[in-house]
Amino acid sequence: MRHRSTLWGLARQHPAPHPAFRAKLDGMSSEPTRRIVILRHAKAEWSDGSDHERPLAERGRKDAPVAGRWLAGSGVSLDLALCSTSARTRETWKLAVSELPERPRTVYEDRMYEASLGELIALLNEVPDDVHDLVLIGHNPGMHALADALAGEADGDALARMNRSGFPTSAIAVLAFEGSWKAVEHGVGRLTAFWAPHAA
Repeated sequence: MRHRSTLWGLARQHPAPHPAFRAKLDGMSSEPTRRIVILRHAKAEWSDGSDHERPLAERGRKDAPVAGRWLAGSGVSLDLALCSTSARTRETWKLAVSELPERPRTVYEDRMYEASLGELIALLNEVPDDVHDLVLIGHNPGMHALADALAGEADGDALARMNRSGFPTSAIAVLAFEGSWKAVEHGVGRLTAFWAPHAA
């Protein structure tokens, strides 16, 4: 007991941290930074048949691998892909993911097809917290609405370029946020990048 009391007494004699150091500690967040990549499917053929089964057009088959190469060079290391079950999204992802250095686990999700903004946020809230970086492959208007709604902040002119473009086919938005997937809501993220193959 004497030894423990001596150690406690010595510890109490240590000076308090400098205010600047304390402020730095207080400003540090223990929450992990996560990223959401939002990819709209590549350009599809028009068809009189089922919208769900529309294939990619020739331009779409050219643009999807270009989108994959941009994503490969972005520095995002994807843990999980949630892809709509439509033919055009599945084909887009097949062509894009072949350009990535590592293939993330992919889940084909029925609820991604024609999902509303609220439904997309609800899907994000279900993502397990061992996933750090996620890609969604889906459709407009949902993809554009989701990127716009989550972007409480933006780097440079990324938000203006995204909204000016209307989020065309094969476009990609990258958003970063801190915390749990269960906490994803409007304005939670920072739009760090926006890219589209034919955007000015």
